[in-house]
Amino acid sequence: MDRRVMLVAAALIASAVSGIDAQKLPDPQAQREAQELHRAGLKFLAAEQFEKAVDAFSSAVAKDNLLSGAYYGMGQAYMNLRRFSDAAKAYAGCIEALRTLNTLQQTNQFDVDKRREEEIRTLKTILSDPRGIRGPTYTQMEQHLRDLENQRRTIGGAFRPPAEVLLALGSAHFKNGERDAAEQEWKAATEANPKLGEAHNNLAVIYM
Repeated sequence: MDRRVMLVAAALIASAVSGIDAQKLPDPQAQREAQELHRAGLKFLAAEQFEKAVDAFSSAVAKDNLLSGAYYGMGQAYMNLRRFSDAAKAYAGCIEALRTLNTLQQTNQFDVDKRREEEIRTLKTILSDPRGIRGPTYTQMEQHLRDLENQRRTIGGAFRPPAEVLLALGSAHFKNGERDAAEQEWKAATEANPKLGEAHNNLAVIYM
């Protein structure tokens, strides 16, 4: 990916995150197009074509800036490209999209549930493909799937960012040399899931 495209992708994340609080659910056509781009991004991610994955995920959130999985996938692609600052922005976008969906769920429960189920179906399809994602990326996407499924049971409750996304966000900060920010996110991850051993181990590295 050339520098111009990467700058456009970074700008899309920033503009999406800044406008999420006032976001309403996009129209069904935009959601369908975003899901198609999301699926394409996941396939590029599985094939380790990380620049193309970023391009597809960026296009997905441009159409639907509440598509949390596209932000998460973008963060993984950026981590593999060693663009850690951009990865942190993408993971933060994932958290903000989930936070906004949690708020919108109170007044648009059916629509939010419907889009969540579509995202769950997309992830299940990609993860069940024997030629698809493998290794650490598979584990991370599988956890994001579980996070989405767990949200079904939190209707009406206070929002809490998924531990695995906080873990990933902390890792992006750490790789970018931002240890204080990494510590903050890893602490939040252990609070969200005290059994998340990797977050505890990462904190131990910082303290040592």
